[in-house]
Amino acid sequence: MMSSAEKNGEPLTVDVTTHPLDFHGTSLAESSSAAAPLDLSPSDHHDMDTHRKHRTEDVDLGDCSLVIDISDALSERDKVKYTVHTKTTLPGFAKPEISVVREHEEFIWLHGCLVDTEDYAGFIIPPAPPKPDFDASREKLQKLGEGESTMTKEEFQKSKNELEQEYLATFKKTVAMHEVFLCRLAAHPILRKDPNFKIFLEYENDLSVRGRNRREQAGSFWKRVTKSADEVLLSGQKDQDEFFEHERNYLVEYHNLVKDATAKSDKSTRSRKQVSESYSKTASLLERMIRFEQPKGDHEILRTLVKSHELFERLKKSEARVSTDEELKQSDTLRYFTRETQAAKDLLYRRMRCLANYEGANKNLERARARNRDIAKCETEQQEACKKFEDISAVAKTELQDMKKRRVEAFKKNLIDLADFEVKQAHTQLQVLHNTLAVLKAKGNTSVHH
Repeated sequence: MMSSAEKNGEPLTVDVTTHPLDFHGTSLAESSSAAAPLDLSPSDHHDMDTHRKHRTEDVDLGDCSLVIDISDALSERDKVKYTVHTKTTLPGFAKPEISVVREHEEFIWLHGCLVDTEDYAGFIIPPAPPKPDFDASREKLQKLGEGESTMTKEEFQKSKNELEQEYLATFKKTVAMHEVFLCRLAAHPILRKDPNFKIFLEYENDLSVRGRNRREQAGSFWKRVTKSADEVLLSGQKDQDEFFEHERNYLVEYHNLVKDATAKSDKSTRSRKQVSESYSKTASLLERMIRFEQPKGDHEILRTLVKSHELFERLKKSEARVSTDEELKQSDTLRYFTRETQAAKDLLYRRMRCLANYEGANKNLERARARNRDIAKCETEQQEACKKFEDISAVAKTELQDMKKRRVEAFKKNLIDLADFEVKQAHTQLQVLHNTLAVLKAKGNTSVHH
């Protein structure tokens, strides 16, 4: 179902930089029918500069010669359009300040261009941002719309607001991941100078990037199969450089562990959300009991039910905040570095491929000298292979060391923030329980005396 803004051709905008739990004045278009799917497009526009510190990874740009942020985002049905805002003093840009509108496919195009550039073989290409996925939120909201007839107006509005918040949290998170990708490129001394990156930031019209057709998808599939087979063959090759041999073994094991940790963290977060949902259901039932008991006029029972309802409402909100923060600070950090580690493994694969090519060139030169044929050609190929291998090794070593620092800093910051937040929420929950218990005991004692 379309919102009124969509029907009038107006774009739907949303703040993408506030905390996932700070939703002020947001609303969804009203549903005209209980069975009709509710509109899920964010409809209000807020201040954009309040919460960039809550991204999975903060990127230190080092200088202000190229500063990029996503200043706005619009959700139009199944597409999200990002307003990429750039401030720069670098030569070559037509203007010092530029704003362009980009879609997810254009981010993927830029990532693909960087991966396919041979000159960047020694770099860890920042992982592409994940595709926006709001299917789960849309499905929940549609089910809510279908069940509207079985709920009171207050219950329906409350549930709708909670689902809207969940949708907006997902929306803001995916926008933040797109921004992190651009900031990583802007912070890199070489990748920031890439001509395709400049086009992405500066070209004001649509880049006309399309998805792959079936033939291209099949070609990409066979390319991945070939790469996987090649990796298996190269995995048995011993690297004479102890640093890279250690890094290769370490990253293979680390990638498996961080991937497994991400899955377990997601499971933990889901369990936390289920606790919050259980509190919500209990609070809802207590609210119905309050309405049922009101006509009887038993004030003591009503006071007990009201206080219990308030308790579960506060516990629900606290658990929801903790689950959101766990997902943001823990699961998403693990997920990001799962992709980052895969990018590092791809780098080591490219280096091993260069090493194999270099060793192959050495063998070809030996055979050419033995036959006394094509010696000059083989020497040139051997020298080129040697240079490529030495160049990629020099750059790769720095990249891997930088990634380790980046990873340690991100985990340290996010896990400390998460622990601090969970301790505060635990204290809050304990205080709420103490206060509720004290009130209920006091009421119980009063009833006994009467």
